[in-house]
Amino acid sequence: MELKRDIAAIPMSVPGTKRKFKNFPMVPFVVFGRGCFDQLGDILMSQRKHSDAPFIFLVDDVFEKKELAARIPCIFNDQLIFISADVEPRTTQVDALVKKIQNDFDELPSGIVGIGGGTVLDLSKAVSIMMTNTGRADEYQGWDLVNKPSLYHAGIPTISGTGAEVSRTTVLLGPEKKLGINSDYTTFDQALLDPDLTKGVCKSQWFYTGMDCFIHCIESLKGTYLNAFSQSYGEKALELCKEVFLEELEPAESRDKLMMASWHGGMSIAYSQVGVAHAMSYGLGFLLGVRHGIGNCLVFQHLEEFYPEGVALFNTMSQKHNIELPTGICANLDDNEFDTMISVAMGMVPLWENALGKDWRKVITPEKLETIYRKI
Repeated sequence: MELKRDIAAIPMSVPGTKRKFKNFPMVPFVVFGRGCFDQLGDILMSQRKHSDAPFIFLVDDVFEKKELAARIPCIFNDQLIFISADVEPRTTQVDALVKKIQNDFDELPSGIVGIGGGTVLDLSKAVSIMMTNTGRADEYQGWDLVNKPSLYHAGIPTISGTGAEVSRTTVLLGPEKKLGINSDYTTFDQALLDPDLTKGVCKSQWFYTGMDCFIHCIESLKGTYLNAFSQSYGEKALELCKEVFLEELEPAESRDKLMMASWHGGMSIAYSQVGVAHAMSYGLGFLLGVRHGIGNCLVFQHLEEFYPEGVALFNTMSQKHNIELPTGICANLDDNEFDTMISVAMGMVPLWENALGKDWRKVITPEKLETIYRKI
């Protein structure tokens, strides 16, 4: 007997009502494996609208005139734009890239492809959003402010740790704050994970970016938002980080495992959040332009009060790899500059709630944050 259902009888969500559980997006298509970068042309061909609708490749300029750049499958009128990762990505940079693409082409491109570290991947996500949404990028800094689906976009990390390849945010420096465009439309449509692309990363950058992943795990696993979904990914990422940074692995195995740690670390905060280190590093990034990975490390080393076991592990890893963090970063700042950093940090309310609960303001004061910043 065929069962017929009246669609009018099916319960539907009512606009304006608050849902108990968030329906987070994930990257729908993922390719993993050494050498899989060479499949990029075939992957993109299926997404091309036609020969006059190009793909725009945003690529870390460290690869300019290098072998990797020659392997990028540019055809028809595709455009390759090299991006410097020496500075944190800015909303104004996103707006400038969008304007350039709109001026260079008469119609919407087939998509945006980011090839690089967190800076380039975040720019790629932001540009894909702003190609289909009106206004300026800084107007979308926050949570769930994007109204229209983004342009097709693919992410290809060339360093492991940020989790930008899997996350639903793109963190940008705006005129008033450092904050992500957190939305269901931010997540990549395609990720291509080729561990071979991370060959040649300098040791200090390898460590700082890897520690971004490690800190994701610690902050997620110790947070008040923790749940079985986040815990399962966070625990696996932490296990992989310990193998990479504490054991003696062959280089190829280390690259494989750190790339998967980055993926799992990014997933660990999908249903959770980061915490104290990330909130405070946003202040460093906004005022001083300190890059995200090293900013997290500079803060995390002073957070024994919040993450004692994590800081102890961090110190062990730093010593094993002979990493000496820079000092005196905040030595010459005036009161107004400290106030700016503190304001940016304290504006990251979801991060503080995850770290300390709804009553976090009873623990975190401007004076307390200034004390920590002055140690950096």
